Amino acid sequence: MSIQRLKSLFLAALLLFSFQFLQAKILLPSVFSNNMVLQQKTSAAIWGKATAGKAVKITVSWNKINYGAIADATGSWKIKVATPGYGGPYTITISDGELLVLSNVLIGDVWICSGQSNMEMPLAGWGKINNYEKEIADAKFPEIRILQAEHITSNLPLSDAKVSNDGWQECSPKYIAEFSSTAYFFAREVYQKTKIPIGLIHTSWGGTIAEAWTSAESLKKMTDFSAAVDKIQQAAKNPSTASYDEKLQNWVKMTTEKDSAYQTSKAGWATAETAGWKSMTLPTLWEDATLKNFDGIVWFSKKVTVPENWKMNGVKLNLGTIDDNDITYVNGVKVGETVGYNVGRSYAIPTDLLKPGENIITVRVFDSGGGGGIYGEAKDLNLNNNAAEKISLTGDWKYKVGLNFNKIGAKPYEESGPNRATVLYNAMIHPFIQFSIKGAIWYQGESNADRAYQYRELFPVMIKDWRQKWGQGDFPFYFVQLANFMQVDNTPVESAWAELREAQQKTLALPNTGMATIIDIGDAKDIHPKNKQEVGKRLGLIALAKTYGQKNNYSGPVYQSAKVEGKQIRLTFGNTENGLKASKGEILTGFAIAGADKKFHWAKAAIQGNQVIVSSDEVANPIAVRYAWGNNPVANLVTNDGLPASPFRTDTWQGITFGKK
Repeated sequence: MSIQRLKSLFLAALLLFSFQFLQAKILLPSVFSNNMVLQQKTSAAIWGKATAGKAVKITVSWNKINYGAIADATGSWKIKVATPGYGGPYTITISDGELLVLSNVLIGDVWICSGQSNMEMPLAGWGKINNYEKEIADAKFPEIRILQAEHITSNLPLSDAKVSNDGWQECSPKYIAEFSSTAYFFAREVYQKTKIPIGLIHTSWGGTIAEAWTSAESLKKMTDFSAAVDKIQQAAKNPSTASYDEKLQNWVKMTTEKDSAYQTSKAGWATAETAGWKSMTLPTLWEDATLKNFDGIVWFSKKVTVPENWKMNGVKLNLGTIDDNDITYVNGVKVGETVGYNVGRSYAIPTDLLKPGENIITVRVFDSGGGGGIYGEAKDLNLNNNAAEKISLTGDWKYKVGLNFNKIGAKPYEESGPNRATVLYNAMIHPFIQFSIKGAIWYQGESNADRAYQYRELFPVMIKDWRQKWGQGDFPFYFVQLANFMQVDNTPVESAWAELREAQQKTLALPNTGMATIIDIGDAKDIHPKNKQEVGKRLGLIALAKTYGQKNNYSGPVYQSAKVEGKQIRLTFGNTENGLKASKGEILTGFAIAGADKKFHWAKAAIQGNQVIVSSDEVANPIAVRYAWGNNPVANLVTNDGLPASPFRTDTWQGITFGKK
């Protein structure tokens, strides 16, 4: 046989093998891929689909054991393999007569990372955390592996999730930029201290509620959610033919028709006389200014003087972030519009549109719920040009309400949206429950704050639900307490966010839980604080101490008890072995005290050993103390290593979210 003939046969065989590999009958869920991490020192499940009745065999490169199973009548099979202590890389070979090889597999610790937007917040993208460019460039940790679950919902539990980037990837600048910053910094902290490979399964969704992440079986045991679960399950049996998008478009169309600005002009109030309008200092959320609890449409206008010698080339109008949507005009001409509360606004202005002297900028802001307004950072609110000249747009703007949504029908219920009971558990948690993990980290609560008392029950139910579903006992579950946010209160007031933090703190009664307190690193104007390095580090400190047995402090001072002593109250704290102090050497702040009238006053506070003495000249007979109780408290009690005390109260008086469902 000729050499050429041998080459042809070899090439044909190679092509046939490649075709068979691509057409392999074995199908694996998306959680299995090259570069994956398997949980160390466990019996790890590997599962998938094959031809019914076919024998499936698995061999792994870390031992010489052959594992096998027979695909059942539906083609399903599952095999458990014994994993060693951490190490690798290894290969996993799966065969039903045709080979499927997973390469570059590590054995280490796998963590589920979930919650809402503060867990989802990427290093770059819409997040742009502190120092994000350098953090991305330095993110070269091949033994940290990341898996990104995409956003999907389901009315019934799914067997597989949808993931990005073809599955697991090594942590590198290429893949980390759009990944969860909190999860990454957690993994970095743990890996650098232990050298154990870390696998991160990131499955979160901004703006979502905790009940969406909880199974139907567990939610049905709560009277507040049983009807909602029934509705979801009925929808699964009888899918609606009505289009949510169509309903939403009709509703938005109605808001436009009802907008007072459009009753007099097709351009609305883009060039309206603003003499009778009210004033607001921007940037700010309007709830922090004069429009409390307002959802609707507000028109903002500002007169800007452009110098005679200003360069008109390459001019951009920068408005930072706007909650939710905007349509923006310059001198009556529309220059742009954007949908999304977390998207930066930068609009190019035609050269002939601006003129020396007075110009008018008008922004129509549409907010359907929650915070609203032009709320980004002051440095991002300006006009600039190619000559690097800037005109700041911060300060006084005129505004007028176009429509209060209380005067129209409610926004359509999103029958396929994420904020429905159990639909995110079904689509983004259930597909992973057979996959062995070390534990979970969680950052959520903002969307449940208005129902904080309910969260006292809901959050522990969710944690116990996950633990029951995974079947790994009380695995570590570490979470982030809500940061400080919104306007600072001049006097002590009630706060839904404070009550949500209290609900989170009470969840520590569950075994093997931990809470990262970040009441000191929030941002008054940004619900997404950018110091995610410290958030991830504090979660990592908990894991290092409680899971990995290292001797490090992971908590601030912990309130234990209160004793009334005449005109003062003595508070005793735990976890004070390395001492108490006021951060930055300042006097203690954040304490409020009340008598039987339940009216709180700011208090004087002094440290004595592991205790704090609290008093106020305005309260002769005190009976209760609150600390860091507010949306954005100014509070500074820390341990000597700088970790903050969690907000607390000594009273049990009924809060403002009691009974809300």
